[in-house]
Order: sequence, then C-alpha cells, then structure tokens
Amino acid sequence: MVTINGYTGGCQCGALRFRVDGALGDASVCHCRMCQKASGSFYMPLVSVRQAKLLWTRGQPKHFQSSNHVRRGFCADCGTPLTYEAPDGVALAIATFDDPASIAPVIQWGTEAKLPYVDGICDLPEQDTMADITAAPFLDTLVSYQHPDHETGQWPPEERQQ
Repeated sequence: MVTINGYTGGCQCGALRFRVDGALGDASVCHCRMCQKASGSFYMPLVSVRQAKLLWTRGQPKHFQSSNHVRRGFCADCGTPLTYEAPDGVALAIATFDDPASIAPVIQWGTEAKLPYVDGICDLPEQDTMADITAAPFLDTLVSYQHPDHETGQWPPEERQQ
C-alpha cells in the first residue's frame, strides 16, 4: 500500500513488516536459477529500494548467503522471501508489498534460465479460486491466517493467540 509515509508491506504471517520512504527504483522480473530457487517460483519479481529508506517496522529478516555477493532476507517464521541484498543495493519482493499491483516490472533479467513454458502461461484457461469448490470443498470454509495487506497494531489477533 502507498501511504503518506511511503510504501508498506510484509511477510505472510505478519512477523515482519516494512515501510519504504521515498521513491522506489526500477521493478524487474529475474528468471535466473538462484531467483527461481529463492522464490520457489518460475521467476522473482523485485523492486529496488536503492534511493529510498527501508525501515523494518516489525521484526527483522533472517538471511541466507546465496552467493559470494548476494544474501537474501526471509521470514524465519513463515519462510516468505523478502529481500535481495547485493553490493549495489537492496531490492524487495514485489508481492510482499501491501499493494503489489502498483509496482509494475519494466524489464526481465536472467532470461537465459527462463523456463520454456513461462511465456505461454497467460494463454492457459483461467478460473476463480472458488470455481474449484466441487473438487476442493474445504474452500467453502477456508479461513486465512495470513496478515492482511495493511498495518496492524497487534498480530496475530488476540482470538488466534493460544
């Protein structure tokens, strides 16, 4: 979410929250094999915070040194990948922002490792999540425990704390 104070975001479980004050840099998609493994996905959408100020407002990420030059920050509680930290600056995973739709990638990197079917994904049939309710009836009673896409005073909510 873009607020008066900047951009906000965090991990899936809410243990880590951040705010970025200032302008974001270029947003990109990286297809390199390290980003594939770090994200557990076909590619990793990232945005540079090089010229802005990154503040961790709840918790601090754990780190994995993925190469001699790069370390990656993640939530030790839920595993959400959050940062790519290199000598030239820090980038954040776009989907961890509260309003990821406002951060559109402008370039693709690491295309030598792009999986051969990625470009065809947009041509696959589309279905809403609830369209699968007959095959997965548990969806009808699903309750998300993910942190909402906005700041919270306390997390998890009192009713979930045991």
